[in-house]
Amino acid sequence: MFDWFFNSILIGNASSSVSGKNILICMAVSLVLGFCIAYIYMFKNVYSKGFIVTLTLMPAIVQLVIMLVNGNLGAGVAVTGAFSLVRFRSAPGSAKEIISIFLAMAVGLATGMGYIGVAVLFVIVMGILNIILNATKFGEGPPRQKTLKITIPESLDYTNIFDDIFTKYLKNWEIYQVRSINMGSLFKIEYKVVIKNSINEKQMIDDIRCRNGNLEIMIGKNLPSREEL
Repeated sequence: MFDWFFNSILIGNASSSVSGKNILICMAVSLVLGFCIAYIYMFKNVYSKGFIVTLTLMPAIVQLVIMLVNGNLGAGVAVTGAFSLVRFRSAPGSAKEIISIFLAMAVGLATGMGYIGVAVLFVIVMGILNIILNATKFGEGPPRQKTLKITIPESLDYTNIFDDIFTKYLKNWEIYQVRSINMGSLFKIEYKVVIKNSINEKQMIDDIRCRNGNLEIMIGKNLPSREEL
């Protein structure tokens, strides 16, 4: 019944030029869906204007490239060569940024091949899922989970040095990483910890200070600097 919704508007143009009307329709849909993808990404996310503009325009750009190639092997090779000249020097993106870029590219591919209904349905489904997952606590750690960083002298065995203190104040803990600093004279230990309810964090820090020689201690929210894929 709804097979027409999933058909390409470019059927029959595989070996001929694409009409201007179809190009304009696909471009308009790509831009509208690009705006939708950008607004979906802005929901409960930290973002920059440049990245939002990129998400908005990418579907239309990919769509035009696909329509220009239109089954022409020579044009496809030429486009690949042109894109290979572009050198990307930006920092690695976060997981959310990368998945949004892939979403925008997938929509551009669909509209470029004339599958307008597929592109619209895909954005609706992915947008609803994105909003639901961001609005709920899906994938979040325990509410009292934090990162604890402790600096100790190299003479101390960091393996079990704080176990008695941690047993008193924490529900559970795990050594996340250990690295040497200050020419190897100090160790900086990073723990992932879950704090017990109604404890005095200052008292815990004071107890640790007595054990680590009053060196640096840091406790904060369990939030990595970059969530990279």
